[in-house]
Amino acid sequence: MKTLPLHLALIGDYNPDVIAHQAIPLALQQAADGLGLTVHVQWLDTVTGTCPAQGLPAGGSMIAYTSAPPYYAVIFSSLRTDGDHGYGEAAHRMLELARDQPGFLGVESAREAGLGITVSYWESEAAILAWKQHAEHRAVREQGRSTWYSAFQTRVCKVERAYTFQL
Repeated sequence: MKTLPLHLALIGDYNPDVIAHQAIPLALQQAADGLGLTVHVQWLDTVTGTCPAQGLPAGGSMIAYTSAPPYYAVIFSSLRTDGDHGYGEAAHRMLELARDQPGFLGVESAREAGLGITVSYWESEAAILAWKQHAEHRAVREQGRSTWYSAFQTRVCKVERAYTFQL
């Protein structure tokens, strides 16, 4: 019986200097070899966006799949300063932390030529406020003001209707 190759996406900001980032694909390959499977491992950058809240790409899409409305969207538009200065690591950590917050539904993010737009989806305004008040998130926001952003704007919206199309 012929088996199809297994395609795995590792979500995170790959850093070749991090031992775990080197070891994880090797461990997956060894496990696949032991089972007689073919595995293809690909790192997906945190900032490119993921869906749904589990952070796994669905059919190559980077669209967050949320529950039925109503729910809330926080739209964060930003202009980056030059250099990383720890931004990638902090963005990855914030995504991991947000996923663990009660009321988090998903996130979409895109960045090009310094302009970034991230939309996070939440069940309620209370969930958004809890996220805003989270100590680690608050500290990273301050670092954003002092180091990573030359400008940003945050908008909070209530989503009344949502429409979906997928081939």
